[in-house]
Amino acid sequence: MIAADVLAAGWGVYYVARKRVPGPVFAHALAAAQAIVIAQVGLGLLLLSGDERTTDQLHYVYGFLSLGVMLSPWIYAPPVPARRLAWFTGACFVAGALAVRAYTTSG
Repeated sequence: MIAADVLAAGWGVYYVARKRVPGPVFAHALAAAQAIVIAQVGLGLLLLSGDERTTDQLHYVYGFLSLGVMLSPWIYAPPVPARRLAWFTGACFVAGALAVRAYTTSG
């Protein structure tokens, strides 16, 4: 999850900084990063339902925040393609940072 988010965020920063239109390969990488975040939260919920617990309660907060961050551009991003790309890139960056923090609290 961390690698996918960092890859998509870095790639998105490249397109935003150069003011270029991304190709379909980037769209697939972005969709993969989003799907991995959703799958990771789903897996966490399955573990939680099976009485698996973590020692730090903040771990759950980071997981749900990353899901919210990845879903927020679908609701709030403006229809302008360049700004929309910036929203999705920022979401990948923040979700990656939250994933790093969640990994450190997984104990």
